[in-house]
Amino acid sequence: MAPFLAYEDKGAHTSRLPLVLVHGHPFDRTMWTPQLAAFARTRRVIAPDLRGYGASPVVAGVTPLSVFADDIASLLDDLHVGRCVLAGLSMGGQIAMECWSRFPGRIAGLVLADTFPAAETEEGGRARYAMADRLLREGMRPYADEVLYRMVAPHADPAVAAHVHRMMAAAPPQGAAAALRGRAERPDYRDLLTRVTVPALVVVGADDTYTPVADAEAMHAALPDSTLRVVADAAHLPNLERPEEFDAALEAFLKRVDA
Repeated sequence: MAPFLAYEDKGAHTSRLPLVLVHGHPFDRTMWTPQLAAFARTRRVIAPDLRGYGASPVVAGVTPLSVFADDIASLLDDLHVGRCVLAGLSMGGQIAMECWSRFPGRIAGLVLADTFPAAETEEGGRARYAMADRLLREGMRPYADEVLYRMVAPHADPAVAAHVHRMMAAAPPQGAAAALRGRAERPDYRDLLTRVTVPALVVVGADDTYTPVADAEAMHAALPDSTLRVVADAAHLPNLERPEEFDAALEAFLKRVDA
């Protein structure tokens, strides 16, 4: 059966663990373009479009994180991937945590970038539902205009900012709204992090206002075996804003997990 998700599958099928990259909201797999280029030279790298985003099918309503996680598991099955290093940014990081809760035996290393593990507050849940309604009413462009320079720092490379804006503006409103509703209902992963038994890498942009450095420090403290990297001069998307620094941290982590 053909995979449900659209995806990139690059690189050599070597003895090194495959790297699976899970994008955030409201982006698509092109968010990982620098990492696909950098790491596919030495290992298999897989980057899907989550359901409701990019070229994957749009499913309206509510998409819980558990559904995203099950989609990832199905894709790994379809691509005959046993164990992997799983990396997620923002919502993708929360999906990675959900994946650990559902199939930890398939994950040899966990990368959590610019994300946070706490359940949504009542106020935050109402705000996510209200934003979902707004996206359906207005489309994605006004939202993309509004949040661009929180997603990337104001001094970001103009080409990077343009790429981020294109991804956000092109996201299907129905899929983005379904994901927002799902995240409003997400569980609390803070206790789960204390029971992660594989190495973890926590990365955050120093200027991230969505998931500040303090959130990354708390995850680092909770995880039994983790490394923390704070990327200077980056906001919510350090993998795009400062790919050299992000990739250096990820490369060091991958070498450790491979070993």
